[in-house]
Amino acid sequence: MKRISQKVGEEGLETALEGVAGTAEKLTEEAADLLYHLLVLLQARELRLADVVAVLRQRHGV
Repeated sequence: MKRISQKVGEEGLETALEGVAGTAEKLTEEAADLLYHLLVLLQARELRLADVVAVLRQRHGV
């Protein structure tokens, strides 16, 4: 679990850096990596993307 969480952090940083100074292509690649590792983390914690979407809907009244 620790290694997966570290990967999420690394990919988050890389995504943020590409968002500031990278190309659209590199940002898209890093975002894909971030989403992949986040999904792996959620699965490892026995959560689903639908759980996250439900929280977002609740927060934004959708």
